[in-house]
Amino acid sequence: VPMGVLSCMKYLMFIFNVLVFAGGTCLAGMGVWVAVDPADFQDLVATRAMLRAGAWLLLAVGIALTLLGFLGCCGALCRSRPLLLL
Repeated sequence: VPMGVLSCMKYLMFIFNVLVFAGGTCLAGMGVWVAVDPADFQDLVATRAMLRAGAWLLLAVGIALTLLGFLGCCGALCRSRPLLLL
C-alpha cells in the first residue's frame, strides 16, 4: 500500500474521531444542562422522572463518546492498533 494512502487514512480517521469527540462533548454538556436546570425542559417532557433519566442518559452517552473519540484520536495519530480497536 502506498505511503500516501496510509497517511490519508490516518488523517481521515483522526478527523472522524475529532467529530465523535465533539459530538460526545456536546451531548455531555446537554446532559449537564438538563440535570442542573430542568425548568427549561419541563414543558417538553411530561414527567420529571423521565427528564431526570434522560439527563443522566445523555450525560453517560456523552462521556462514553468523548472518551471513545479521544482514544481514537490518540490511536490514529500514534498508529496504535489497540487504541483503534478499543
